[in-house]
Formats: sequence, C-alpha cells, structure tokens
Amino acid sequence: MSGTLYLVPTPIGNLGDISRRCAETLAAADFIAAEDTRVSLKLLNHLELKKPLVSYHEHNKKESGPRILERLLAGERCALVTDAGCPAISDPGEDLVRLCAQAGVTVCALPGPCAAITALSVSALATGRFAFEGFLPAQKKERKTRLERLKSEERTMIFYEAPHRLRDTLAELLAAFGPDRPVSLCRELTKLHEEILRLTLGGAAEYYAENEPRGEYVLVVAGAEQTIEAVSLEQAAELVRELTQTGVRTKDAVKQVAEETGVAKNALYAAIVAE
Repeated sequence: MSGTLYLVPTPIGNLGDISRRCAETLAAADFIAAEDTRVSLKLLNHLELKKPLVSYHEHNKKESGPRILERLLAGERCALVTDAGCPAISDPGEDLVRLCAQAGVTVCALPGPCAAITALSVSALATGRFAFEGFLPAQKKERKTRLERLKSEERTMIFYEAPHRLRDTLAELLAAFGPDRPVSLCRELTKLHEEILRLTLGGAAEYYAENEPRGEYVLVVAGAEQTIEAVSLEQAAELVRELTQTGVRTKDAVKQVAEETGVAKNALYAAIVAE
C-alpha cells in the first residue's frame, strides 16, 4: 500500500503561525521534502523535531521528484514544505502533486499561511473575485505580453515580487494599467517590519523612486473597471417583454431593465405601451 504526500504550509514570517496539525504532521512524517533544507531546519528546530530532510526545488525536481515518488509508493509518508507558505502554489510542488496523482498516491493538503490571501485580505480592494498571477515572467517581452492580456482583467490581481525587481515591475504595471489604478503593496507580511501601503500605481512609483524597496512584496492591484455595453431601445424592450412573460408587472419590468441597461425609463415605457 502506498504512502501519503502531505502538503504542509509553513509560516510566511512568524514562526508562531505554524498550526498544531501541521506540527503533528511533520512529526509523523517519515521524511520531509524541502525547498531549502537549511530554512526548513530552522522550523524543525523551533518545533524541537528531528526528521530526515531531502531537497526538492525548481532546479532538481526532475531528479528528486521520481525518487520521492518511489519512496511514497513503497509506503512512506512525506511532508512537502516550501520556504514559506503553501507548497504547490506558485511552487514546483505542483509537479510532485501531479506525479502522485498519476501514480495513484494520496495527496493531503493542510490549510495554513499563504502570502497571497493574507495580502488580499488587508488590501482594502475587492476580494470577491481575484486572479493570482504570482511572479511575472523573467523575460521582458513575456512580461509585457502577460500584462497586455491583463489590461481588461476586472478581477483584483495578486503579484509576488522581490525587492530588487520592485521598481521595474511598478514601472511596467504603471505603463500597462495607468497611474490611477489602485494598488496595495504588502511588505514583510507577519514579520516585525510588516508594512501595508495603499496607493495608486503612479503614487507607488513615486514613493519607491525615493525609498529603497526592502523585503518580499505582494502587490494587490485593482481590476479594470467594468465596461457596460450599450443596449439599444429595442433590445431593452425585448428584455421587458421577457420579464413580463414571467409574471412581472410592466411598470416593474421597465424600471428593472432601465436600471440595468441605462436606457431611459420614460422612452422604454413609451416603446412598450406603443406596441
């Protein structure tokens, strides 16, 4: 019988955020697959745990992944961790999850810290619908293409960025979305020097022209404003007819359609009465 791959989220800054269940899962695992074993060792020392660690990251996943899968198929339990946050989210862990799924190995995800969701929750921007973009592509041409595709994105967008790339990324976001687009810059989340700046892209570019970016950033950018397509009087009248056929009074149907389409209520009512 095969073992189980556990996706164990780790603190994004404050070690106190590790949950009891996550700690118990790490303690019960036969071995831990870590993005950086040195970083994970600090967490294990904090939890007073000693566990075998194997390296699994972007640059060795093709070799390390199959070896981990082999041990799982032999019945061992593996806890997969990243340096901070949820494994397999903007992380090579997604490839290991895919390998396990293809081989019929059980994958169990534990809830826990996630920088994207933490930043979104404090951004003061719309949270009902959002698009997680992670890190933009490294190549300038690919970044420009990605941002061009996002110009009409109406959902709130979440990006990750390193301090040395922040100024360039802000310049590219500003060029794509304009200086007035709201953005929340979340720095060093859950850490001692946590900072949330709620500005516009233009304001953010000006601020960081004078201030040195420090720490890891999550950028939460407002989506594009919704565009309402123009509706003709005849199209609006047809919507009224459809509503009245369901039992809605003509007066109420006209009011509802006028509010939804922007068509003048008096003109719409006149068109319906004239039929």
